[in-house]
Amino acid sequence: MFTSSLKRRQFLHYLSGATLGTSLSLTHINRAFPEELEASNETIKLAREQALAVLQPTDRDLQHGLALHRDAVIFDAYGFAPRAAINGDQLKEAVLAGASQQEIQDLREEMMMTRYVTNAFEKREFLQAWKASGVTCIFQNAGEEGQSPLRLLKRLARFTYATDMMPNLEKAVHPNQVIKAKQQGISCLYFSGNGVPLTQQWISVEDELRYLRVFFQLGIRMMHLTYQRRNMIGDGCAEPANGGLSDFGRSVISEMNRVGVIVDVAHCGWQTSLEAAQLSQKPMVASHTACTALRHHIRNKPDNIMRAIADTGGYAGICCIPSFLGGQGDLTALLDHIDYLVKHFGADHVAIGTDVAYQSQNARLENRKVPPRGRARTPWRSLWPEGSLRYPSKAPQSLAWINWPLFTVGLVQRGHSDDTIRKIIGTNVLRVAQEAIPAHKSL
Repeated sequence: MFTSSLKRRQFLHYLSGATLGTSLSLTHINRAFPEELEASNETIKLAREQALAVLQPTDRDLQHGLALHRDAVIFDAYGFAPRAAINGDQLKEAVLAGASQQEIQDLREEMMMTRYVTNAFEKREFLQAWKASGVTCIFQNAGEEGQSPLRLLKRLARFTYATDMMPNLEKAVHPNQVIKAKQQGISCLYFSGNGVPLTQQWISVEDELRYLRVFFQLGIRMMHLTYQRRNMIGDGCAEPANGGLSDFGRSVISEMNRVGVIVDVAHCGWQTSLEAAQLSQKPMVASHTACTALRHHIRNKPDNIMRAIADTGGYAGICCIPSFLGGQGDLTALLDHIDYLVKHFGADHVAIGTDVAYQSQNARLENRKVPPRGRARTPWRSLWPEGSLRYPSKAPQSLAWINWPLFTVGLVQRGHSDDTIRKIIGTNVLRVAQEAIPAHKSL
């Protein structure tokens, strides 16, 4: 095992193309991370360096983990495709022209989610980040927070456009397509929505739920029941009442099961999560969360809920958010939560749902071009209790999305079998996705 300083020196020498006579062969590292040789990328350099400093793997564990990662289907249980930098000049013009806060927000989001289609630099970096991650598929957040069908359509349209226009990136609507993407060496997105689309006319239960099927037809395969706050389905995690599901919410779960949309309770309150698991007739998930047993936080789940989710055949996806993980808020903390779930609930019910995105190197420069605006009020839908997102982390970059290969290396270090690791990094998500889709809709 190498010291942190030596591991860092080895990695910096490798990145500069130098040779270094150590038992951690640079030939091995270069073969493991060929994408870093194609272009200088300080973001990837820093992330790799910090993860290696945290893990300090033996050469044997490093090579085994990276080989396993290359061979396996890697399915991020909830996350985001790499984000482009905004066009700062264009956004500045909109601000100076008096665009509303909502217009600015929409324009900023559209740029981050689609600009790599039309901008050559952003496209190169987008593809480089995908290659660095080794990820086959992301369960992509492709629907804004809320219940309005029009609101949900905006993000869905952006990622549909991206998969239509980008090389080596496809939209997948069935697990078989994810497996095929792996075989072809391309990447894909599997769409999730941050809300259940409702007509909000309240004429009848059937009328309220009719867009669920429409959004399934558009490619959405998983939906949040709530987002932080209370809605007509149930209580979110930030509601102190912890009131559970409504009667209408029970109908929502039944319809999701029927249509083929996975029930996701990641942002739900604990009682809502528990009741959803007790009602669901299909495997359901908490796609990006962590264990309350290791870190008490409103977005994490206690053991009784983890057990209830496992009993449905579903999984909990451990996220890469330091404030949820506790400990040092780094890759070690992520692995601790995974180990806990495997030990107490079984390897079939664990995944990694990063909930983080790679950000373009140009993002900071372009953001500086945009004039400051008055401070906006905190949106009601995303209101967090004071302090719930504050957490000092010594090595946040070790959890960077492009460090997915080193997540796998970390699991090897923890002594998990190859079969267990394959489940955690991909096949558990594939299995639940397969079981969610009605048989007559299979490809």
